[in-house]
This record gives sequence, C-alpha cells and structure tokens, in this order.
Amino acid sequence: MMLLRYLTQMGRYFLMIKEVFNKPTKWSVMKGLILKEVDDLIIDSLGIVCFISFFVGGVVSIQTALNLTNPLIPKYLIGFATRQSIILEFAPTFISIIMAGKMGSFITSSIGTMRVTEQIDALEVMGVNSLNYLVFPKIIALLLYPFVIGISMFLGIFGGYVAAVYGGFASSADFIFGTQNEFIAFHIAYAFIKTFIFAILLATIPSFHGYYMKGGALEVGKASTVSFVWTSVTIITMNYILTQMLLT
Repeated sequence: MMLLRYLTQMGRYFLMIKEVFNKPTKWSVMKGLILKEVDDLIIDSLGIVCFISFFVGGVVSIQTALNLTNPLIPKYLIGFATRQSIILEFAPTFISIIMAGKMGSFITSSIGTMRVTEQIDALEVMGVNSLNYLVFPKIIALLLYPFVIGISMFLGIFGGYVAAVYGGFASSADFIFGTQNEFIAFHIAYAFIKTFIFAILLATIPSFHGYYMKGGALEVGKASTVSFVWTSVTIITMNYILTQMLLT
C-alpha cells in the first residue's frame, strides 16, 4: 500500500510539472509575479545564508586545525580542507536542506493558504491555469538560486580564513595556498549542477504539497512539515546519485 501510494504521488507530481508549462499566463502579469518571487525566495534568503555560511566555514576551519596535531602536517591543509568541504558539500547540499525549511515552508504555506481560502478555485473559474500562475514564477525565480550558493561558497571560505588566521591556527599565506592547492575546476561545475537540480526540487516539491493539500488551517502546517521532510529526503538522495554520476 505504501509503495502504491508513493508511486501515485510521484505520478501526480510529474503531471503537475507538465501542467505548469501549459496555457501560460500573459507576460505582463507573469513578469510581476516572477519579480515578487525573486524578492520573497532569493533576496529574503540572503541574510540567513550569509550568516550560516560565514560561521560554519569558521567552524570547519577550526575543527580541521584542532585535528592536525602532528607538527609534520603542513598548515596549508586547513585551507585545503575548508575549501573542499564548503564547495563540495556544505554550500550546495546543506544550505539547500536549510532552504527546504525556509523557502519550502513559505511556498507550501502560501499556496496551501490559497487552497484553503478557495483562491485557487477562483483562478480556475476565471480560466487561469493556476499551476502556471503559482508555480512557474517560483521555478524561474529559483534559477537564480546558484548565485545564492556562490555567495555561500565565498563566505564559507572567507569565514574559514578569518577563523584560521585570526585564531592563530595558520598564517594568511598558508591558508590561501591551501585554498589554491590542487584545485579542480570541475568541482565548481559539479557543485552548480547539483545546485540547479536542487533549485528545481525546492520550487516544485513544496508547491506540490501546498497545491494538493486538503483540509483547513491546521492541515497547512502539516503540509509544510511533510513538504520539508520530502524535499530534504529528495535532496539528500539526489546528492548521492549525482555524486556517484559526476565524481566517480
């Protein structure tokens, strides 16, 4: 029964994505919706992303330094480990999981509230494709999500630099050399490929749970919770699959 229910949900999810691109809303209306979503989803997320990235980068740097107790181990490895941790996993994956809570809950609750208050039904009565009207602007807005992750990468490494240098764990030259040592450009491409796919998941899975929810105000909260869980699980699963495909 659980497998059948899961497959049914998957089928409805892909049908929803297909319907999003049917019967598009007029561009004069859609332009305003997209700009609003950029402000709500991207701009409003920058503060928490910058704060978390800077301090987690510092923590990664300090923990790496504290584990390099052997004096024969070069100090530049602090910068190397910080760079690898931030670029490969922390910025694209863990920030996306945090955004599943921040963005995802916002998307699910906003669409769910429209469902509860029958605003979606009103759109359908007026002949508007409600999925295109509600979900498409979120997908387009989240195409800017890689820029958020790029800022996260920079601030994470910068936070590691501040913690290592001003904490007395490594010199500025050692840390910078570590961030440049054995740099593989494809790691950046790998991180942004993951980020792009995670952006699509962040836009569509919460929208699915908000759009198809049933009940009243209490169910809106439950839908937000379920949305966060499923978005996080899907991101972690896709992270594993993409890592196997792209790095092995």
